[in-house]
Amino acid sequence: MSETMNNVNVTINGKKVSVPAGSTILEAAAKLNIKIPTLCYCPSVGCGVENKPASCRICLVEAEGIRRGRRILVPACATPVAEGVEVFTNTQRALQARRTVLELLLSDHPQDCLTCPKNRDCELQQLAAEFGIREIEFKGKRNRFPVDMSSNAIMRDLSKCIMCRRCETVCNKVQTVGALTGYGRGFSAKVGTASMIPLADTSCTFCGQCVNICPVGAITGISYVKKVWAAINDPKKTVIVQTAPAVRVAVGQEFGFAPGQPVTGKLVAGLRALGFDKVFDTNFSADLTIMEEAHELVERVKAQKNLPILTSCCPGWINFIEHNYPDLLHIPSSCKSPQQMFGALAKTYYAEKIGVKPEDMVVVSVMPCQAKKYEAARPEFSTDGIPDVDYVVTTRELCRMFQEAGVHLANMEDEAFDNPLGQSTGAADLFGVTGGVLEAALRTAYFFLNRKNLEKDALVFDSVRGLNGVKEASIEIVPGLKVNVAACSGLGNARKVLDMVRKDPTRFQAIEIMACPGGCINGGGQPFLHGRRDLLKKRMEGLYSEDARKVLRMSHENTDIQALYKEFLGEPGSEKAHHLLHTVYHQK
Repeated sequence: MSETMNNVNVTINGKKVSVPAGSTILEAAAKLNIKIPTLCYCPSVGCGVENKPASCRICLVEAEGIRRGRRILVPACATPVAEGVEVFTNTQRALQARRTVLELLLSDHPQDCLTCPKNRDCELQQLAAEFGIREIEFKGKRNRFPVDMSSNAIMRDLSKCIMCRRCETVCNKVQTVGALTGYGRGFSAKVGTASMIPLADTSCTFCGQCVNICPVGAITGISYVKKVWAAINDPKKTVIVQTAPAVRVAVGQEFGFAPGQPVTGKLVAGLRALGFDKVFDTNFSADLTIMEEAHELVERVKAQKNLPILTSCCPGWINFIEHNYPDLLHIPSSCKSPQQMFGALAKTYYAEKIGVKPEDMVVVSVMPCQAKKYEAARPEFSTDGIPDVDYVVTTRELCRMFQEAGVHLANMEDEAFDNPLGQSTGAADLFGVTGGVLEAALRTAYFFLNRKNLEKDALVFDSVRGLNGVKEASIEIVPGLKVNVAACSGLGNARKVLDMVRKDPTRFQAIEIMACPGGCINGGGQPFLHGRRDLLKKRMEGLYSEDARKVLRMSHENTDIQALYKEFLGEPGSEKAHHLLHTVYHQK
């Protein structure tokens, strides 16, 4: 049967259009470039999952032909078209219905837009501006809820919840975490935790995908920007900053650069302009992570013990396994994440080099992730009450710092990272995209096993690249020895892969897992994508280009890493390396 035979014909504002059966009015209107406002609807909350509960009713239109002899108001996002239906999107009745819905939403919403974390990024605020609303028509009772800041990472202010249920969808259907659900009835209904307990007491992984998808300020990241400014302006403190690989291909979005364009040198210059004493690269400790993790992989493969090894760079994913798969806690790599390795080295190796006491050094991380804030606050990542990493700011928060200080990246001349914690290889850039940690580890594992480097044309492992949720491959790392690997992103996909491991522990030898769909390029602290997968792809391509342009593309080639082992750590897997760079995880 031809595709045309499965189509239905509908008329919208006098224009005829043919669309596949089952299409919604909203989808049919988009084909005619007719805009219908939406709020609860989101075309993709991650991994292709839609959110269309039709709860807000902002997309109301008039339709004739759905009910015989009547023209009725229907939500465009959830109403399928039918043959011969006529739709009117801009009648006085439809426009007034939308305005009334919007005014009712605003009547139960705090009027603190100027100080709200979502100011200028709020979809409710944008709609109010588009509708020209200048006063609240309906005055009366408002919901009031205590603000939940229990997690050190994510703040919930349910007084701002509009019950769009986007966060619930991404938490349950994409990430399969199940920390959020509809709670209460009628006027008091909100999306919250079970029995409204603090977020820190739930199974939340703090991945931040709910933060990315919330259209208002009901779920945001906890900000440490004020504390960072205070530290920078404290003459008694030496304040250093590290920046993650995924930041360099996203931060430019806020300053007019092409999507995904790496702006590494300008980012360094901007951070110096803010007043940081030294600007370092998390890529350095990503290379260090590969040295330790590749060594661990080789040892486990040789011994055929505690396989498959699971990467441990992503704190959201680690929190997920601690909550959901305690029986598998013996197989994640014991390596700390690059963020925490950097902090541990900064307050030992680097502090000794420059003659600064650990308590007088402040380590700030710029990360694409909300979970990194939670990770930095974990008690095992501190010594004598001194945390390895003091404060974490997200890419979005850094953009606000730049704007506050009048720093426009487009006007900055490129500058280089400081040393000795600033040099990195192309392998480290790959940490920001799904499959990248695994690819970087395979490059160095090959060297450890063969005592020679891969040829240049063999450095790219296409089988673990791309944005597919789960990627499997069988890779020969020595003649006659194949390693079965998998790379997955999104915690729903992690669940699928871990269930495979439970069923057949011998299926894989190495698995990389990233909590956020696509990896860190889609982290919970990155500039908003607004559902545009094409922007995510551009960020991925930007990191691959960073790897390709570098002379050194394997972590073991990093001369500063080589010096670190010679001067301080000894060798990969040494007692000192284990003390500073490794950890253990616990059932929750």
